[in-house]
Amino acid sequence: MKPDSKPFGNIYNEKRVEIRPGLERVTVTYNDKTMLCYFFIKKGAVLEFHRHEAIQNGIIIKGKVCFTKDDGEHPLEAGDAYLFDSMEGHSLTVLEDTEFIECFTPAREEYKVDQRGTF
Repeated sequence: MKPDSKPFGNIYNEKRVEIRPGLERVTVTYNDKTMLCYFFIKKGAVLEFHRHEAIQNGIIIKGKVCFTKDDGEHPLEAGDAYLFDSMEGHSLTVLEDTEFIECFTPAREEYKVDQRGTF
């Protein structure tokens, strides 16, 4: 059974879940309405074009990436923030080793357990 909430967390002390090679996630906190995750991604990683129900809001902490949406490419670096609406398609190319924080609303059920997430 998946836990209903996780009100506290630490990005350095908790298990990193490898979603795919070069992409690790720490699910920091969540309840049924929202979720906060921290991602560690290696240079060269690529996430294919995908969509999900959750609104995705994030900020780059370290590194450089390029998001692609229907309206083109969006290069981002440390300090830049982004927002994808529910079901808004996007992909990611990682240009440098990168860390970012993301909030998902509603919480992504597949990220509530220690298993490989899917996009």
